[in-house]
Amino acid sequence: MAEISPSRHSAFQVLTGLFSLPAGARLGAGPMIAAAILVAIVLASLLAPLYVPYDPLAMDSMSRLKPPSEVHLLGTDQYGRDTFSRVMTGGRVSLLIGVGAALVSVVIGLIIGLVAGFFRAADGIIMRIMDSLMAIPAILLAIALVALNGPSLGSVIIAITIPEVPRVVRLVRSVVLSAREEPYVEAAIALGSSMPKILVQHLMPNTLAPLIVQGTYVCASAILIEAILSFLGAGVSTEIPTWGNIMAEGRSYFQVKPGLIFWPGLLLSLCILAINLLGDTARDLLDPRMKKREG
Repeated sequence: MAEISPSRHSAFQVLTGLFSLPAGARLGAGPMIAAAILVAIVLASLLAPLYVPYDPLAMDSMSRLKPPSEVHLLGTDQYGRDTFSRVMTGGRVSLLIGVGAALVSVVIGLIIGLVAGFFRAADGIIMRIMDSLMAIPAILLAIALVALNGPSLGSVIIAITIPEVPRVVRLVRSVVLSAREEPYVEAAIALGSSMPKILVQHLMPNTLAPLIVQGTYVCASAILIEAILSFLGAGVSTEIPTWGNIMAEGRSYFQVKPGLIFWPGLLLSLCILAINLLGDTARDLLDPRMKKREG
């Protein structure tokens, strides 16, 4: 029996060629600056324990609300904790939540979307469930889920992931609905290929490019939602420094010490802006129609 090509591109080819630039194409200054900012924030956050001068949880009642100085680069908060150490360390948790929520959302959404797009019998049931979840505002659903499970890192990731899954499912489903009518998929079905093989080898590679773009938006949204939850007191425990927690604790002292909100807010804004800009760039690079126009 003749062997059929799994798809127009294998999964390996898709992964290795995702960001290949068309001939003559050049990235603008914006994406390069965004990438540099994001790399700097990620490295500064991950390596924070190696260079921050103080324990971010250490309190000093004699150094409350100190202004920036050589001893405390960004001053101290209402408990005498070093603001610089807390802001740099807080980025680790915020980024972890963003990346974790994005990965879980993409994986779950990919599986459900493949099933919904390929199996017509399951499509209606799955999409009605997804529509029901999308009808609830993401923030309200996240607050309710955190209230049920308690303010922990895992519960926050779950609470952010559940509202994002339907968006990923709809994206994957739309790609699969189009790809399943392609001749190579119909030929694979006619040759008796198993359903898992068709889904993984023939359909899934078509979803990788849009999933990577969607994943960047989910990551940025998750970081922002975590900050909102923490600011409202429904995020991770206040003992864990995150950008949202730092801003929440500093709001009562904004007039006296605006830096308690300004510095974590600045890093949060730059991080989300950089991720979204890189997501837009990835969308342009991965769009086949864009590549044809550039070619």
